[in-house]
Amino acid sequence: MLVTGVGMIPTAVYTSMLLSRQTYDAVINAGICGSFNRQFSLGEVLNVTNDSLPETGAEDGEHFLSLIDLQLIDQDEYPYEGGILKNHSVFESKLLSGLRLATGATVNRVLGSRQSIASFVATHNADIETMEGAAFIFACKVHNVRFIQIRSVSNYVEERDKTKWNIPMAMQNLNNLLIGLLNE
Repeated sequence: MLVTGVGMIPTAVYTSMLLSRQTYDAVINAGICGSFNRQFSLGEVLNVTNDSLPETGAEDGEHFLSLIDLQLIDQDEYPYEGGILKNHSVFESKLLSGLRLATGATVNRVLGSRQSIASFVATHNADIETMEGAAFIFACKVHNVRFIQIRSVSNYVEERDKTKWNIPMAMQNLNNLLIGLLNE
């Protein structure tokens, strides 16, 4: 078990360090997330199959330019596919097959104002936000290891109001799924 801490940098570095020291059949990234998609219930556990780094780039006046827009990387430069980090790992699991699929956006700051949320939603196709997911996927793809990213919804992405969050339920549901998965 590896606890990387919060954020992309520790997740990428520590995951990559661990994967370079030992071979694994599969790697699981488990955590909580905020959901843009109100069809997901608080506490629901999701299988995040696609993730992105929507804040990595540059502002050009009123417009944001991604690394692809800036021609610093090609949209299909490994490990990206169409500018997205995709999971093609196959797992034969009844528990995992029962999870709904989600698209993630890995951010440096969780969104919490109407303006920033509206701007983000208008320009990005993501069901959830995390602060680690894409970094984990990037490391796993570079090390060519099977992986899965599992997230439990602790809150909806809206104006910051922690009284509406349910981290204990999200963690309990995530833990129950992980115990079941390991037993399976």
